[in-house]
Amino acid sequence: MSTVATKQDPTVLSARLQRAAEKAAAADIDALLISPGSDLGYLIGVDGESFERLSCLVLPAAGSGLSPVLVVPKLEELGYSEVPAQELGLEITTWVDGQDPHAMVADLLRRGGSAPSRVGVADVMPALHTLPLRSALPGTEQLLANPVLRALRMRKAPEEIRALREAGAAIDRVHARMGEFLRVGRTEAEVGADISRAIVEEGHSEAEFVIVGSGPNGASPHHALSERVIQEGDVVVVDIGGPMPSGYNSDCTRTYSLGEPRGADVRGTYEVLHAAQRAAVETVRPGATPAEVDAAAREPITAAGFGDCFVHRTGHGIGLDVHEEPYIMGGSDLALEPGMAFSIEPGIYQQGHWGARIEDIVVVTEHGVESVNNQPHELVVLPT
Repeated sequence: MSTVATKQDPTVLSARLQRAAEKAAAADIDALLISPGSDLGYLIGVDGESFERLSCLVLPAAGSGLSPVLVVPKLEELGYSEVPAQELGLEITTWVDGQDPHAMVADLLRRGGSAPSRVGVADVMPALHTLPLRSALPGTEQLLANPVLRALRMRKAPEEIRALREAGAAIDRVHARMGEFLRVGRTEAEVGADISRAIVEEGHSEAEFVIVGSGPNGASPHHALSERVIQEGDVVVVDIGGPMPSGYNSDCTRTYSLGEPRGADVRGTYEVLHAAQRAAVETVRPGATPAEVDAAAREPITAAGFGDCFVHRTGHGIGLDVHEEPYIMGGSDLALEPGMAFSIEPGIYQQGHWGARIEDIVVVTEHGVESVNNQPHELVVLPT
């Protein structure tokens, strides 16, 4: 993981730290221990780097009277130079090889006079650090920090929604250029290389992922790229995205055909998928549940006889991570709230033949839903 710093308003970060501390207190957690990753970036504006040396934000619960401390290796200190520590009331403490950073964190947690009863540990903290922290705090229960932080991260603030709109518009511009790249006689890998460059050209920091699934490869939802040569009549699934300079991600899928699709069943099947995706988007509103949205996508596909060909959940949350909560799937009775952002991406995959998927990122509004992707949803037929 490389250090990623995004320009964030210190007042926004300060408010996030305060809310996280308050949520921890409400959950009866004495402190949060946040290692490098998107949770750290959300709270202090820098993701940090995760190696064998411990970096950890120690965030005491509200009411403890203790201030937050960022513990980092001395050789990594420069990577945190853009953290507005003074404005955040954040102390940065460094350590060098030969010192025990896990004991250092334990000592910081004992500043109140006794060891904490419960700490919330970042979901992505490796066992390399989680277990030594457990040994340094033998009487302290370790819990996941996610239940505290997801309540904050799931509901996007206005500035986050603006960033997602910008990301959606940028990836739409790449899809609008697909005729430049997707041509008969080229390999998926060649097309993917061009798409990766275009993703950066259109404003992203990098291409996080590029899926070009042509012909039978389109029936594998997470197929990436191969040396398969694209042929006339192929149906091609293109799923692309990446982070913007803001740190917020895009993710959008469209399905293309190189000339008239080869299979006689393609157009009719695609219309089923199109209707399913539209029905799911129309179901999104405050108070609806992910299970209801998933059912809205799944029911028309199942009714048409393709239920077994829809093999994944309908969507996932998005923000600083490409995949985060909420997850749009059966069994989830979470009430959707304004500001929640997630994908709607049903697919139909006919193994050995072809596949199709349509994906938009949507945001729950006060009265319904807004899509940040606005490219056509119909099967896009490219000239050969």
